[in-house]
Amino acid sequence: MTAPAIESAGADEGRRFGRRQGTAIGFGLAGLLLLAGVVPNITSDTRSFAFEPPPDPLQFSFSPTTLIAVVAVVYLIAGGLAFLPEQYDKWAGRAQVFAAALAIPLILALALGLSEAPVTNVTNLLDESLVLATPIALGSMTGLWCERSGIINIGIEGMMLASAGVGFTTFAVLGAASSTGWLWFSILVAILTGGLLAGLHAVLSIRFGINQIVSGVVVNLFALGFTGFLRSEVIVPSGNSKGISTTEFGIPLLREIPIVGETLFEGKPLHYLMYFVVFLTWLAMYRTAWGLRVRSCGENPHAAETLGIDVIRIRYQAVILGGFIAGLAGAWFSMESQSGFEDNMTNSAGFIALAAMIFGKWTPGGAFGGALLFGFARALGTRLQFLNVEIGGFEIPSEFFQMTPFLVTLVVVAGALGRAVAPAAEGQPYSPSK
Repeated sequence: MTAPAIESAGADEGRRFGRRQGTAIGFGLAGLLLLAGVVPNITSDTRSFAFEPPPDPLQFSFSPTTLIAVVAVVYLIAGGLAFLPEQYDKWAGRAQVFAAALAIPLILALALGLSEAPVTNVTNLLDESLVLATPIALGSMTGLWCERSGIINIGIEGMMLASAGVGFTTFAVLGAASSTGWLWFSILVAILTGGLLAGLHAVLSIRFGINQIVSGVVVNLFALGFTGFLRSEVIVPSGNSKGISTTEFGIPLLREIPIVGETLFEGKPLHYLMYFVVFLTWLAMYRTAWGLRVRSCGENPHAAETLGIDVIRIRYQAVILGGFIAGLAGAWFSMESQSGFEDNMTNSAGFIALAAMIFGKWTPGGAFGGALLFGFARALGTRLQFLNVEIGGFEIPSEFFQMTPFLVTLVVVAGALGRAVAPAAEGQPYSPSK
């Protein structure tokens, strides 16, 4: 056999047993487990998915055993297609994407089959997913601006937490947690707090060249201690630990659309601002000269410098802009989602936002998709608690469902859905040649 033939055979062998084939084995094993272990041991009583609010919602009724068996067969087919000749690769990829999407109805059907609840509202679940995706999407935009400019930012969690704490402290002290005008002023303070901490991270990373991971850890630890002090020494003594939050509103006519109207077109202002921020991030990063400069600083800052770009200034601008966005996410926690502040209330949303950004391959649309995935994982964990899922008479502890988003994070970061390539100059200190 000639050398080119040997290389071709080796390349083919690597293709035949690559990531797609490994995923296929996972689908195949899942299909076998569902058919042999789940279907024979689950109730066949009719269950329903509801798509509208009571009293007379649109419903889809099914038998859990039948639905799970169908999904299991699809998993087996998706697993088998990956081992067919190369010309079937396109179909194998599509089958795996379809099989992955079926995980949502599978989990819901399995939960209903293991509980006494006859119905669960899917539209409400999607609504909860969108709302819970808000801080994750905003955090991923923060990471996107920072890392596209070349600065690693694991301090997103701390920026969110500090913004939530400082913003609500301002509201509690100046507005007695009851004035709408002071509420919006406090939201502005929260946004500025995020920018201030981002400026600190930028100075440490850019001006002094400190390891960017260490700088992010400093921000997180500072925020954790500082907000704990604010809560115990300022918020609680003020007697205004709880107050009003932003007011929900709906878009006329659109909110009357059946099934999806209330889900997509009725909500609170910071939630809708999230969509605006994602769109503006895409527009600025890919449709403006400044966005092109930001991306060039993250890929090859020295080449950018030769074109007259002030890399240091661009990096400062991008990191601080990202901090403002993180501040908006923090305001969502304390002045929209909960109207109050609790220690560590961000609950690792900043770290999950980084996973969403990686999942989205450092693009605004992809990061938003990752945020929706993690938002759904959080909403699903809560829904499974409400359904009181039991296996063999044993009620599954709520802590198990609370770790659902973190399990999803581990899977995504491990690269189960594909490899993502970071900006080439990310994390590398830069010194101007002049």
